Amino acid sequence: MSDQDVTHAAMTAATSTASHSFGSGRSLRHAAKVLPEHARAHNRSLVLQTLFHQGAMSRADLSRETGLTRVTISDLVAELIDDGYVAERGMREVTGPGKPAILVDLDREGHRIIGLDLSRADRFLGAVLTLDGEIVARHDIAVPTDPAAIVPTVIQLAKDLVADAHAPVLGVGVGSPGIVDDRGRVLSAPNLGWTGVDLQGILRTELALPILVANDANAAVLAEYTFGAARDDVMLVRVGRGVGSGLLSGGQPMRGSRFAAGEIGHVTVGTDGGPVCVCGKVGCLEAWLSGPSLERALAEPGADRDAVLHDAGERLGIALAPIVGALDLSEIVLSGPEELLAGTLADSTTRTLRARTLAEFHDGVQVRMTAQGEDIVLRGAAVMVLSGQLGVS
Repeated sequence: MSDQDVTHAAMTAATSTASHSFGSGRSLRHAAKVLPEHARAHNRSLVLQTLFHQGAMSRADLSRETGLTRVTISDLVAELIDDGYVAERGMREVTGPGKPAILVDLDREGHRIIGLDLSRADRFLGAVLTLDGEIVARHDIAVPTDPAAIVPTVIQLAKDLVADAHAPVLGVGVGSPGIVDDRGRVLSAPNLGWTGVDLQGILRTELALPILVANDANAAVLAEYTFGAARDDVMLVRVGRGVGSGLLSGGQPMRGSRFAAGEIGHVTVGTDGGPVCVCGKVGCLEAWLSGPSLERALAEPGADRDAVLHDAGERLGIALAPIVGALDLSEIVLSGPEELLAGTLADSTTRTLRARTLAEFHDGVQVRMTAQGEDIVLRGAAVMVLSGQLGVS
């Protein structure tokens, strides 16, 4: 690699598009200067990131887009073709004189990614995905009632998906409920009866594949960023069996010192009493906003649907206002049952949020539903693998 390319890698490391990972994968954005011995890996990821987002282009195009020399690009592309991540896609159509350029692109069909979503109360979901996040096969399995059977069930689901991949598997991404550390260990997931379960290590041993495990909301926000329309400063609130959130600030995931950033479900949002939460406290956000809590409130005799949803949205706005003010977030994305979250609830959240933050700066904060639907965690798990294995997001 030339001195020019080493210098370029060092200069662009802090400014290039980030590769978002909650695991220990490579990142295109480093806090410090890239060392010469790491420059090649950085530039390799830069080439893959460029092709991932911009599609097929010539080697000369890649040189212009990345700032790397043509010699370096030629060398890197040849290496990536040999590794099976890049393929030549024929000649570009030419309207003028000169030899047509050969186009290269990610070999988007050459590998598969396995995604698992363990966040649902009734069934574990799994999918085989392309490198573009498209689902080509689905599997699901009932959540066992016996806690001792849960890990073996997850292992079997993963093995079934790998067998159905019909292409080399780049890796396995898992979105789990609970608190998950940066090594893929589930520190606490009460709904699954897990404490200190090394899910990443267990699956790696069973499957002999790269494994990345993260909290389901943290996985979901990656899907919204990579495949959706999220900006660099965003909070995704995931409503289901419980309430959690994933955060990106400056395009980088926030985990927190104890890996519990975004755990807003048990923040108290009612000083006026309120329902008793499953954790034993009174007035937790989850006691108003979780799927089961909303359904119970709506099923009460004489319940006013608009009033129930308005109240839940107001409580969410109360919880979000200090977070938006502290982090200067640009948008809040809601993920969960659209029939409950869209409309009245989202509107109430927006009004409350604007009433409780600085109008000059935060009146433009948008509260919207995700367009990713129920596949958001599965697709986020794919982003985790893309990031960890290829430096792409």
